[in-house]
Amino acid sequence: MAISIGIVSIVMFFMAMASAFIYLRASSNMWVSPRLPWIIWANTAILLLSSGAMELARRRLAFGEVRKFRELWLAGTALGILFLIGQLVAWRQFVLAGFYVSTNQASSFFYIFTGLHGLHLLGGIIALLYVSFRKFEKAKVSRSVAAEVVSYYWHFMTGLWIFLLALLYLGK
Repeated sequence: MAISIGIVSIVMFFMAMASAFIYLRASSNMWVSPRLPWIIWANTAILLLSSGAMELARRRLAFGEVRKFRELWLAGTALGILFLIGQLVAWRQFVLAGFYVSTNQASSFFYIFTGLHGLHLLGGIIALLYVSFRKFEKAKVSRSVAAEVVSYYWHFMTGLWIFLLALLYLGK
């Protein structure tokens, strides 16, 4: 239930931000869309691979293959961390191109969307690590339930990223 409430609140927040983005994009005569850094596309592929690894891990766990689950789960987690590092590289590329948070409205939204998504993804990585290293033998929740709930959040964050990327790309 808590993850559902969390997802709904994140959706509401990002929809409000997306509405502001769309409104300002349509009404501003000062809007200058910078070109998205190339690494954004590589990061997207990395996040999709991470989500795929999480799903494969969850399925392995359903078959009782705990060792294979851990391998895939940690691989997906590592890909998530790589995505975050890639986002920092994207910020660096943006800065080198002369775009800062205060440069214009479009660059501000780029930093806001990617930064806030990154913070939410960092929370997901912490949850992924928790599922990886928690001893579930005496826990009130089983490993499979924990993995399922955290994977829902992770897949949601992947879908949110695709939405934000489409918004940034199509909003230029």
